[in-house]
Amino acid sequence: MMMGKSSLLASFLSLLLLLSSCVVGENPYKFFTWNVTSGDIWPLGVKQQGILINGQFPGPLIDAVTNDNIIINVYNSLPEPFLISWNGIQQRRNSWEDGVYGTNCPIPPGGNFTYVMQMKDQIGSYFYFPSLAFHKAAGGFGGIRILSRPLIPVPFRPPADDYTLLIGDWFKANHTDLRYLLDSGRDLPFPDGLLINGRGQYGNTFTVEQGKTYRFRISNVGLATALNVRIQGHTMLLVEVEGSHTLQNTYSSFDLHLGQSCSFLVTADQPPMDYLIAVSTRFTSTVLSTTAVFRYSNSGGKSAGPPPGGPTIEIDWSLNQARSIRWNLTASGPRPNPQGSYHYGLVNTTRTIRLANSAPVINGKQRYAVNSVSFIPADTPLKVADFYNIQGVFTLGSIQDNPTYGPGYLQTSVMVSNMRDYVEIIFENGEDTVQSWHIDGYSFWVVGLDGGQWTPASRDGYNLRDAVARCTVQVYPKSWSAIYMPLDNVGMWNIRSENWARQYLGQQFYLRVYSPANSWRDENPIPRNALLCGRASGRRTRPL
Repeated sequence: MMMGKSSLLASFLSLLLLLSSCVVGENPYKFFTWNVTSGDIWPLGVKQQGILINGQFPGPLIDAVTNDNIIINVYNSLPEPFLISWNGIQQRRNSWEDGVYGTNCPIPPGGNFTYVMQMKDQIGSYFYFPSLAFHKAAGGFGGIRILSRPLIPVPFRPPADDYTLLIGDWFKANHTDLRYLLDSGRDLPFPDGLLINGRGQYGNTFTVEQGKTYRFRISNVGLATALNVRIQGHTMLLVEVEGSHTLQNTYSSFDLHLGQSCSFLVTADQPPMDYLIAVSTRFTSTVLSTTAVFRYSNSGGKSAGPPPGGPTIEIDWSLNQARSIRWNLTASGPRPNPQGSYHYGLVNTTRTIRLANSAPVINGKQRYAVNSVSFIPADTPLKVADFYNIQGVFTLGSIQDNPTYGPGYLQTSVMVSNMRDYVEIIFENGEDTVQSWHIDGYSFWVVGLDGGQWTPASRDGYNLRDAVARCTVQVYPKSWSAIYMPLDNVGMWNIRSENWARQYLGQQFYLRVYSPANSWRDENPIPRNALLCGRASGRRTRPL
C-alpha cells in the first residue's frame, strides 16, 4: 500500500526524532592525547630519570563519569617499548585494552596506540601505571576518578572539593639500575623515601575552608611497602573502596596496602591553622615517613605541632581494621552485584582455588612464584596468541588450583576457567612479610582474612552478608585471605603480586576466562588498531 506525502513526512520526522534521541542518549566520549617521555625529576632531592606524561610527574588525572567512553592516544617517545595499565578499571568484555604484556603488544619506540575504554557500571577511585620493564619505578602513573551519573544518589553530600593523593615508596636510583639488580638475581634494597603526588616532605599543600567537607581519594602506587595515612587533628570518614560504597566508619589512621585505593571525607572543623597529612611505612623495621600540609584558608600559618605518629608493626591492629571495612548495602550506584539481583553469600561456589606465594631461587637467581610456578613472559602476548590459535606460546592448565609446595620452576603459567563459574580463591601467605594481590578485569568480595593455615573449617568465619567488593586484597604474614568472585568477564586476565619486584620476578599468572559461544555479547572483537608482535606479526585484525 502506497503512503501519502503527509504520512511519509510524519514517518521521516519520527525517524529523525528516534535518531536524535539515540544520539542524545549515547554515553559521552572524552578524548586525551598523551606523549610519554623521559625527563629529569628530583622527588627526593636527587636528580634521576623519570617517566613523564605530557611533561607531568605524576601523569594527568583522568576525570570520568559512569559509562563514559575514554579514548586515550598514547605516543611512546621513550627509547624502549611501553604499556599503560588501568588498575581497577574492569574493561568489561574488553581485555584487549588491559595494557599488560599478557594481553597487549607493547607500543614501540616512536609508535602510538589508542586505548578505547568504557567506564562501564563503575564508580570510585583508581589509578593507572606503566606495566613493562620496571617502568613503574620511574613514574608514568596517575589518578583515575569516576563519579556517579547525576541521577544516581550518592550516600553523602557533595564535597566542597575532591583531592587525589598518590602515595608510595620511592628509590633514588634510576629504574634501569633497579631493573639490573633484579635481572642479575638480587633483590631490591629498602626504599629511600615516600612520596605524595610525586613530591617529598611538605611538597604538597591542600587548602580547605572552615566548616566544609572534602573528599580525599588515596592510592598506594608504591613498589614495596604498605602505608598508613592520617590527618593531624582530624578524623577520616571512609566512604568508598575501589568502587564500592562502604559503611561510613570513622578512622584516625588507615592502612593502605600496595595497589589499593579508597576515599575519605574530611571536615575542616578544627581551629584554623596548618595541619599535617602524615604517611608512613607499615610492617617495616625502619620506618619511612613524609607529610603534606592540610591548610585552612584563613590560617595564620602556625603549625599544629609535630606530625602525628602512626602504627608500625601491629598486625592484629591492621587485621581488625581490614575486617571493619564493610559494604554499604543501602547505597545506590554501580556495583558488581546489586543486592536486588542475588546475594553473593547465598550462591554456591563451583570451584576452590588456593594460591600460595613463595620465594624460590631458580638457576641461582632470586625468583618469586605462585603455587611453585614463576611466570616468564612469552614471545607473543597470550591474549593475541589465543585469538589467532598460535600454538606453543603457552599451555592451558600450566598452573594448578592448589599449592604443590615443591621447588620453584619457570613457566608461562595460564589457569583455565569458564565463563559464569563462581569461584572461591584463597591467597595463602606462609612468609613473614605482608603480601598484596590484584586481579585485573574483576571486582571480588573479601569474605575472610585470618592468621594461620586455611582449612575448609575456616569458611565458618566468612562474612557472607556485607563483605566489601574490591580488586586488591592484602594477605598478612603467616595468614590467608579468601575471596568470592563470579567469572562474568571473558578474557585473559592478569593475577599478580602488587609488590612490584615480586611481580617482575614471576609472582603472577593469567586466568583465561573462556566462553564457547565466541559471541560479541561475551567479548569485544579484536580492535582494528591492535598492535601485533611476536608470532602474530603480519596478521590482520578483523574490523570492529
